[in-house]
Amino acid sequence: MTLLTHWPLTGLRLTTPRLELRWPNLDDLAELASLAAEGVHDPAVQPFTVAWTDAEPEQRARSVLQYHWRCWGAWRPENWELNLAVVRDGAVVGTQGISARDFPVRREVGTGSWLGRSHHRQGLGTEMRAAILHLAFAGLGAHHAVSGAYEDNTASLEVSRKLGYREDGMERHAVRAEPAVMRRLRLTAEQWRQHQLMPVKMDGLPECLPWFGLD
Repeated sequence: MTLLTHWPLTGLRLTTPRLELRWPNLDDLAELASLAAEGVHDPAVQPFTVAWTDAEPEQRARSVLQYHWRCWGAWRPENWELNLAVVRDGAVVGTQGISARDFPVRREVGTGSWLGRSHHRQGLGTEMRAAILHLAFAGLGAHHAVSGAYEDNTASLEVSRKLGYREDGMERHAVRAEPAVMRRLRLTAEQWRQHQLMPVKMDGLPECLPWFGLD
């Protein structure tokens, strides 16, 4: 028996022209933790609804490890969060997540991601989101994908627009004790089909379908 026998998600792979997205092994997690310690955004802003990056470097690294392990341990077919390591030329550059509750009924997923700061502005954010949306719509049969970004997070909003998302309302949040507006975004399966930007290859998905609540 191998780990793949008991946890088939370890065999899931998404491949784009420049990237591989895979279930992170312990070495991948160590690289992600180091990226977090080095910084993932301009410290003058806070793009995340959970301000996990407003911490000292070692705490940021530790929180990455704890978050991934917590998601692994809490996995249930009716409530799951998949966080894949994003790898370019053999090096981990960031992480791309997808999550859902009661997916077989709701057919809706949410996404979230981050890249090490040295890997920004290279189009990788678009490419890794395109990969995870391919998994959602082509692989899992999603009907909707939702996302959100603060108004000043122009990079994330631009990625969403490129991939076909449309406005879905707004929320008011408090960020560092100041008001901030979050723009909600929604992508339907039809809009996704009209805005596919690149080929994506999926490996290891059939064995994982029951883990997503699917037959």
